[in-house]
Formats: sequence, C-alpha cells, structure tokens
Amino acid sequence: MSQKLEIRAFFFNAKTDYLPYYKNFNITMDDDATAKDLLIEVQAKNENFSFPKQKLVMRINGLVVEAKQSIGSIVEKLGTTLQIDPVNSYRSNNGLKINDNDFLQSYALLEPYASEADLKYYKTLYALHYASETENFDRAYIGDAILILAHKMINAGSEHTEAILEAITSADSGLMDCEYENNLFNAQDHTETINALKAMANPEPEPSLCSQIIARFSKKEKEEEKPSTPIERKFITIENLEEKQVAHYAGLASHDEMHALISKMGMTGIHFSRAHKLSGLSIFEDNEELALKKAAKTLLDAYDSGVEVLIVEDFSVFNMFLENFSKIERTAGRKMIGLELICAKDFNAQVSAVAA
Repeated sequence: MSQKLEIRAFFFNAKTDYLPYYKNFNITMDDDATAKDLLIEVQAKNENFSFPKQKLVMRINGLVVEAKQSIGSIVEKLGTTLQIDPVNSYRSNNGLKINDNDFLQSYALLEPYASEADLKYYKTLYALHYASETENFDRAYIGDAILILAHKMINAGSEHTEAILEAITSADSGLMDCEYENNLFNAQDHTETINALKAMANPEPEPSLCSQIIARFSKKEKEEEKPSTPIERKFITIENLEEKQVAHYAGLASHDEMHALISKMGMTGIHFSRAHKLSGLSIFEDNEELALKKAAKTLLDAYDSGVEVLIVEDFSVFNMFLENFSKIERTAGRKMIGLELICAKDFNAQVSAVAA
C-alpha cells in the first residue's frame, strides 16, 4: 500500500543561513519504505536538503525516529502530515546534520571507569540521548543515555560505584534533573532505572537505636490516641462550566474517557500537545527552577490552545500547580488570566451533580 504524505522539512545551513526555515513537499511512499527512503525522496526534490549518512536519526512530529523505521508504522502512529526536524535543532550544522560532540562529552564522565564493551553499548543509545526531555529545558543536561549506562555498569558490579554516582550527580545538569519521559518513536520506559539510580545517590539514612526507640513509643502513643477527624478539603467548582472550553491534563495516563465525558456533557473539549507530558513534580524538591519551567510550559501550552478550564488528573500535580501558580506565571513571563484549574475528582463530582 502506498501513502500520500504532506511533508514539512527542516532546512538550515550554518554557512549561508541566519535562521532555519521549512519547505513543504507532497510525496508518495510505499508502506515498506523507510524513514531514510523518505529523506532521499525529499533530497531528490530539493538538493539543499541535507542529512547524515551515518548515525541517522531524526525527529518526526516531535518523536525521535531511526532510519530503518517503516513508513507504514510512521503513518499508523503519526498520520500522513509529517514534520521532519533534526534530533536537536540548535545543534544543526546543515539540515539534519548536527554537531554531536555532546554525546561523547557525556560519555567522558564515565570513561575512566568504563570498558570497551561499555562504550559499545553506549553507542547503541545514541537515539535515546537525543530523545531526552530534560534537554529541552536545560541544554547542559548530560542526557538519559549516560544514566542508563551508569546503571548498567553499577549492576554489573563495578568497583567504582561511588565514583560513577558522583560523576552523574555532580554534572551541571545531571541525574537529579531527570524526570524520565519517552520521546522515542519506539517506546522505552526507563523510569524504574532512573528512580533506582536516584535511590543509590541519595539513600535513606539508617535510623539510630535511639530514634528507633522514640519512633516505637511514638507509634504506640498514636495507636492509643482517639482517631482525629480528618481535615475536610474544600471542593472546587467552576462557574458556567458548560459554557467553557475544557481540556484534560493527564500526564502519562490515558484521557480518552475524560474527553468522552466532556463531550457527553456538551462542553467544548480542547486537546493540547503537552497533555501527556510531565510537569516537574518528581524533581520539584531537587530543582524547583527546572520544575517550574516544565509546569509553565504545560500550562502555557494549554492556555495558548484556548483552554479555559484545565482538569488535572493527578491530585499531587494539581496541588503543585495551584500552590505555585504565581511562581509558574513569573517563570513563564506571562499572566494566564482566565485559566481555571480543577482536579479530576472535583470535576467528576460537579458534572455528576449537574447530570442528577
């Protein structure tokens, strides 16, 4: 089967261009053709389009795609309107060709403790390095790939565990700035690996004998106390909800069911690009500035998409947004007047009351 594709391709030559630009192409490709074949077709239509012959990875509609990926699978996941970018636009020298010195600069952090086999494995993580979400907020970030290598080396029994952990945490932007997100076309979830590394780098201190005794008596006293009345939380309601444009911020969760409810209640549902991205909750204590940048990008994306009411699925994220809204606005450099936040539980309660 063949696919008629609408392509928006990235152009930039550091020797001749001041800014990057895009050109549009209509191209027909067979399902079994590859992403590399697509680039060849674009180049055939415009010889100024450039891409590397080795280590070929690219972004298509924001996801990092490798050269051998089939057109059929790309269309199935992303549709027939495709934007092609370098894996890292600001490192572009000529089209999709980038200065990738940062990849081995990150490896240098662990090179003193690594073997040839470790280097060989690290090179297989090239696409993962450039799929790092944190790098979108801090260009000094060392990349997810070097963290995955560090975990592998430690798990293999390296005698340099402490030095490895020190290397990846003492970098300008390292382990503690990582809130792992998957920007690869072919999904890879390394959340548990990153969390394991963080636990190694910041282990919970062993309680002293004295503190254990105190804790034991405190626990006994609490058990003997009468149960206290739980603090009631004031439920949030939105005035004229049915007249407003509503979106659902789900983080990594699915939100099809919530949008079905929005539609059922006759509200205008809005989809925005960061509806499934993380917003800094897990790194807030370690790097509040970075967390606020992520939160600001999410809320601004919703706001600029026309959202008037944002339903936040995760209650902890909802609280972070609510308690730090002024800081988030300062980080964004803009006021988000008219944007109302409501947690999913309160939204469900309000629409249920209306339906009743």
